[in-house]
Formats: sequence, C-alpha cells, structure tokens
Amino acid sequence: QVQLAESGGDSVPAGGSLRLSCKISGYRYNSGCIGWFRQIRGKEREAVGAIDVDSGGREIIPASVKGRFTVSKDNNNNNLYLQMNNLTPEDTAMYYCAAGFYCADALRASEYNYWGQGTQVTVSS
Repeated sequence: QVQLAESGGDSVPAGGSLRLSCKISGYRYNSGCIGWFRQIRGKEREAVGAIDVDSGGREIIPASVKGRFTVSKDNNNNNLYLQMNNLTPEDTAMYYCAAGFYCADALRASEYNYWGQGTQVTVSS
C-alpha cells in the first residue's frame, strides 16, 4: 500500500524560503510520476512541480512557479522534496505530495492515484 506523509509546512514572511518533504512508502521509483500540488480552499488543486519517472526522472515545473520552485527526490530514503524560494502571499496554500503509477501528464491531478494529507504553508506580507 502506498502511503505519503508531508512535512515542513510553516509560516514565513514574504521573500522567505521553505523546503517541504514527503516520505513515500510502498511506491517503486521505476515508473509513473511523483509530484507536488497545492490547494486554496474553494479552488482546484494546482500542480507546482513533478518528476516524470517514465521519462528518466525529468523534473517538470509549471510556468506559474518556474524559477522559484524545484522538485527533487532521494531514492535512498524514499523522500520527495519541494524547495520553494522567494515566497509570496499568493503561495499560501495547503501543499500535497502525490504518486501515480502511470502519468500521461504529470502536472494533472487526475493522473495521480495516491495523496498525502497535506502540509500548510502560510506566507505573510
């Protein structure tokens, strides 16, 4: 059974940085995709970065956060990370990590089979 557990959410001032971690168990890093999404209450879940395992571990970052967010993974401890720099109040959201066994589009939430419970990030102005 695949389980994901996020950590690292916090309250930071604008311009600050945070690194979120996701501990993944029961998932093999040899296919599919793993990624990070965020959601503001009342809005759809938005991708902020993913790794397409089927494409050799290619990192995919959407234009909305490109240049500020990066995604990485550590196969030794099955952790997925989201490094967020130069945060703004618009980055305030609940952040989720997810894993999918097959992903035609790694930035689409519907492609993912398993989700963590989320970790809150709050950025103050």
